[in-house]
Amino acid sequence: MDKGLIQVYTGDGKGKTTAAIGQGIRAIGSGNKVFMVQFLKSSQTGELSTLKRLEPEFRVFRFERERGFVWTLSKDELDELQADIRNAFEFVKNCMQKKACDVLILDEIMGVLKNELLSVTEIVTLLKSKPEEMEVVLTGRNVPSEILELADYVSDIIGVKHPYQKGIAARKGIEY
Repeated sequence: MDKGLIQVYTGDGKGKTTAAIGQGIRAIGSGNKVFMVQFLKSSQTGELSTLKRLEPEFRVFRFERERGFVWTLSKDELDELQADIRNAFEFVKNCMQKKACDVLILDEIMGVLKNELLSVTEIVTLLKSKPEEMEVVLTGRNVPSEILELADYVSDIIGVKHPYQKGIAARKGIEY
């Protein structure tokens, strides 16, 4: 693989995780190994069963127990979530140190930052320490300026229209 870059998929539109997965599928099609660490996601989604079929070339890792949204959690549940996020972050750091994959996707890492479960400084330090040949893809809304400055690609997915605005709930196989 050539020199690895830092990619960011952000914005209020649908498709950030989907874009990151597409990038991962393209990478395995060229013989690369992809790890995706999903943060703040614990329920079953359609992509998990598909990506399971792509193992060991494309592996998905989740460290969190199934819970509600961050803003609905009790103090004890928030503490548990913080511990789960820390475990995931240690795993990510280890992957980088060991060069365990060619493409590392940190799905919904911006949500982790927004909820102050990790600090921007920790993520910036991580990105600055990435192996030169490793591609890192980050997803989520509200990217801090420090991460934007480090990124080589930034795609802002704009939400123009969404079925939720018409009262249509999330649909299995489409939104999750």
